[in-house]
Amino acid sequence: MNMKPTRFGVGQSVKRVEDIRFVSGRGAYASDAVDKAELKAVFLRSPYGHAKFRIDDIEAARAAPGVRAVYVASDFADLGDLPCLAPMANSDGSKTPLKPYPVMSSGETHHVGDIIAMVVADTTAQARDAAELISVTWEELPVVIDMEEAIQPRAPLVFADAPGNVAYDTHIGDKEETDKVFAGAAHTVRIKIVNPRAVANYMEPRSAVGEYDAQSSRFLLNAGSQGVHILQELNSKILNIPSANLRVVTQDVGGGFGTKNMLHREYPLVLEAARRLGRSVGWLGDRSEHFVGDVQGRDNVTTAEMALDSSGRFLALRVDILGNLGAYLSMFGPYIPFLGATMATGPYHIDALYARCRGIYTHTVPVDAYRGAGRPEAAYVLERLVDACAHKLGVAPEELRARNFVKPDQMPYHTHTDRDYDVGDFEGAMRACLEKADQSGFKRRVEDARARGKIRGFGFASYIECTAWGEGEEGSVALERNGDFTVLIGTQSTGQGHETAYAQIVAQYLDVPIERIKVVQGDTDRIPTGNGTGGSRSIPIGGVMVSRASETLAGSLKELAADKLEAAVADLEIVDGHVRIAGTDRAISYAEIAALPAATAEKLKAIQSFTPPTATYPNGTHACEVEIDPDT
Repeated sequence: MNMKPTRFGVGQSVKRVEDIRFVSGRGAYASDAVDKAELKAVFLRSPYGHAKFRIDDIEAARAAPGVRAVYVASDFADLGDLPCLAPMANSDGSKTPLKPYPVMSSGETHHVGDIIAMVVADTTAQARDAAELISVTWEELPVVIDMEEAIQPRAPLVFADAPGNVAYDTHIGDKEETDKVFAGAAHTVRIKIVNPRAVANYMEPRSAVGEYDAQSSRFLLNAGSQGVHILQELNSKILNIPSANLRVVTQDVGGGFGTKNMLHREYPLVLEAARRLGRSVGWLGDRSEHFVGDVQGRDNVTTAEMALDSSGRFLALRVDILGNLGAYLSMFGPYIPFLGATMATGPYHIDALYARCRGIYTHTVPVDAYRGAGRPEAAYVLERLVDACAHKLGVAPEELRARNFVKPDQMPYHTHTDRDYDVGDFEGAMRACLEKADQSGFKRRVEDARARGKIRGFGFASYIECTAWGEGEEGSVALERNGDFTVLIGTQSTGQGHETAYAQIVAQYLDVPIERIKVVQGDTDRIPTGNGTGGSRSIPIGGVMVSRASETLAGSLKELAADKLEAAVADLEIVDGHVRIAGTDRAISYAEIAALPAATAEKLKAIQSFTPPTATYPNGTHACEVEIDPDT
């Protein structure tokens, strides 16, 4: 079916269908479910970065008003550990043994915020008061939070059997070849860059409700997330139950930024507490807990060196990445610094590359995927290095970039890191950006700013991103009996506007207002499979699936209409919510099609899937101009 312009479809400027729900206070978040939970949980956390501890007494807490249970690590000895799904091998192929990431710490804590006890009471206030009654003896131990200190010979160890605090040490490229190029280069430039640690700080802190139905032996977890299916799979393993015995629901989500994709300790703990107590247990994380209990992002120290010839051509790149993994290996944490290394050469043609990447344990909150997950760090380092090269050679930054960009006629382009760029006009994008930013008029604006006592600066950076790789998506588009449509999909909106975007794709094929298209996400009972949202995958992967399902359904509806209209399928078109014989006024509405005797549920629903054959590589240039008042 040919794509055609519609009033509601792809590329049209429409109001987001979900926004009226949000601005009118009708959004439904996990925290709303916590309010309705019968019991409330509070977690006692370590105030130290590294300490041994002994819980001396919990009886006072148990006897406190409203308290239903107090749990310590020994109470959950039968629960599994949190998994690391992306362990990294060392350069020699060996793997450092994975350290346990327990649901609750016993005897020793490794970062501020490590959970050591759980209190369940009738109210959050009662649980919090009772937690303060737990008697704990602490023995504070030496800590290391800086990676460069952590790898020193006498540094405190996060784990005694992780020498040098190194979780892995790997590389990409040919060191001998790269060193040889550097030795003969006309110019070399070296920089050291810190990508500081970032707290996700989404608008809605994490929260969760666990429920258990003894009659069916089924659990229910309601939590804000970026995908319910991975939480179903991993929590089931920790609880040692079949995944079918756990339903996970995510409603509206107030921001995710990657870190709400991750399994956190509180989820299996509220589920197990609900099973033991026979009542729903809710936990409402506050902003302070978010800073010590949620995985964080970035935190790299990178040394980068470029070798250039006398004309400014890039000959070789050396990169040394230290990636802070925190005290435990989170789900994808070890892979994130290495993912950045795979984008080390960016949009440039560089003859040789050697990139070393080390994941380092420290006494800090674990680190995982956050807003770009390694790729922004790589782009930042490379663009800072290119600017440093331009400064040393006395060349305009845009001209040095243009000299070294991969050219359109080099596409498809295979990088030293096994990336395959399919298309890209990197210089064209840069020139267009600088023209729109009026770079040529910057000197005039500087003089004007100086006359007013202000300081003015201009900068730009080019980048190439790696997105939408990995697992695919399967879902469906169905016609309901009233003529509306329902999309079932396993991605998860956290504020991006998926309900509108997917509806626009359906409207493109079925020509109905997007208000008549309902997008259902975030429920493992209704949606059998899904891989969530992350890595800019939802529209490139989920959108293709919705497109395919919509096209398939459109064909099925034409076939149903053909019998009723006594016409050939080839003579039918979809217009304004109807199937019509082209060039006539004879048509049948979707509701009428749904009422036809032949319109079985199978014929009114199209199930499709899409798995990307490779990643996509969006690219561009960003420019920024800043004026500073030195007095303020």
